[in-house]
Amino acid sequence: MHAACHYTIKTHQPSQHFFQVSLVIRQPDPQGQIVWLPNWILGSYMIRDFARNIVSLRAKTAQGLLLDVKKLTKNQWQLAPHAGEVILEYEVYAWDLSVRGAHLDQTHGYFNGACLLLAAQGLEQQAHAISLCKPKDVDWRVATTLTQIDIDGDGFGTYQADNYLALIDHPVEMANFTQLSFMSGHTPHRMVITGRHRADTQRLATDLQRICQAAIDFWGDETPPFNEYLFQVMAVGSGYGGLEHRNSTSLLCSRDDLPLSSEPQKINEKYKTFLGLCSHEYFHSWLVKRIQPDVLLSPNLHQENYTELLWVFEGFTSYYDDLLLARAGIISTTEYLGLLAQTITRHIKTLGRFKQTVTDSSFYAWTKYYKQDENTPNSVVSYYVKGALIALSLDLMLRQKSPNNISLDNVMRLLWQEYGKTGQGVANNTIQTLCQRLTQQDFTRFWELCLYSTQELPFVDLLQQQGVTVEYKYDGQYNAATACLGVRGQFSEAGYSLQNVWTGGAAQEAGLSAGDVIIAFDGLKVTAQFEKLVASYAIGAKVELHFFRRDELMRTHITLLATMPEVCVLSVKEINQSRVSQWILNT
Repeated sequence: MHAACHYTIKTHQPSQHFFQVSLVIRQPDPQGQIVWLPNWILGSYMIRDFARNIVSLRAKTAQGLLLDVKKLTKNQWQLAPHAGEVILEYEVYAWDLSVRGAHLDQTHGYFNGACLLLAAQGLEQQAHAISLCKPKDVDWRVATTLTQIDIDGDGFGTYQADNYLALIDHPVEMANFTQLSFMSGHTPHRMVITGRHRADTQRLATDLQRICQAAIDFWGDETPPFNEYLFQVMAVGSGYGGLEHRNSTSLLCSRDDLPLSSEPQKINEKYKTFLGLCSHEYFHSWLVKRIQPDVLLSPNLHQENYTELLWVFEGFTSYYDDLLLARAGIISTTEYLGLLAQTITRHIKTLGRFKQTVTDSSFYAWTKYYKQDENTPNSVVSYYVKGALIALSLDLMLRQKSPNNISLDNVMRLLWQEYGKTGQGVANNTIQTLCQRLTQQDFTRFWELCLYSTQELPFVDLLQQQGVTVEYKYDGQYNAATACLGVRGQFSEAGYSLQNVWTGGAAQEAGLSAGDVIIAFDGLKVTAQFEKLVASYAIGAKVELHFFRRDELMRTHITLLATMPEVCVLSVKEINQSRVSQWILNT
């Protein structure tokens, strides 16, 4: 393969957290080659300014003559004109332990290409190669889904990609990791786990195999649309996150999320959450990586790329991730309903659902959902959560109107056949059009309600028509309404610090704000039992309250309001079990 750009990655002194990168550009623009680094990474909709981590950069000719480098913007440079091959040498600081960045120390080296590999303007569509150099004095191996060209037994050596976008869609993990393998859809799958852990790898492999097979079966093909798949897992003391890639996913988890061989086979909540994350990112291999919004077919990695469709791409994936755990036989239908109830609870507790539509949430993800502040719960709705409940509502509505001959599954498979396999981009009305085609019915009112209004979604009535009883209970240990401030806060020695103040709550009406620290309530010093103290008062009681705002002592009177029943509980009567199983298990 003749690569237009060839990168060499070295990790000298990893304890200092610097990747050394050499980039050879075979035929640069003789007028002065421009190079650039993405400002964001696909799948994570926020400007991250990866170029700030480049700490040194120089350019030279193949003969060693230094070339001037001119900085054009925060992420672009232009080399002095030169007719022949040029070489860039630069260092990148890598101390971002997340699924989006790069991290290097004595224990491992991980990177996403978007934050490490400069692109050569005008050459992005040509072939690229990357060579990974084996570091000294460490027993590391390589885990990546880049196409192999010439590698050793540990995976160090040269890989290739058809173009720059493909190159940065295959993250690299280098470590002395644990590896497990399995086959799903006649295709090899691997998981590598970096970090200290005691995971039962045999159970992990068995459970993942079932989940992946359920996803492959869901999309209706005998094999998945890739030749291999890799789960890259970093196990830490406390962490959670995932980012999808074309043939792989990067995951961050707490080591306690992984199963232990000493534990009973009954799945616990932490492991269930981890498998749900694996299911979510694996589903993205179809919905996001191959079925794409039209505006992201050729993404502009310099700036925001706006779309109203994250409610589909993240929301529908969030609906199916747990549903596939049930269809894979990992959890029971009762356990699935418990997870669905948690999703509904999160939605009901979000006052932002009355302020922002789900399409606006998608569009403004760059500046609102990904840049949350103390007022976010009051003003923003999650396109993950509301999108999942739109998917639930649509699925149940299609099944009930058919009856059970058409479901959201059919819509998704048609989407795969006509958009995923053909590479055609999804428009704002694509899902609506496919639903109308399949059913010959008009769902205009449903879409207006779900997508463009802040009214409540119809999932309660639809669940009850499906045979699921929906109840809302009070949070915590109380079975009835109690007095409350209408805040989220945390106690410390300084007092009770307010993190969020709910719109329309008692605290807001009394003039309290996020950041205030309550030190006395009804003449009593605030203690760790503050929340129980408030709940012991009568609803409607008027109480004197002292608090600090910054360094100023302030006083107010607050009229305590009642808590609301916001915890969703779903249950099924014996007579309705078969109808519910028809939906959950698709029987």
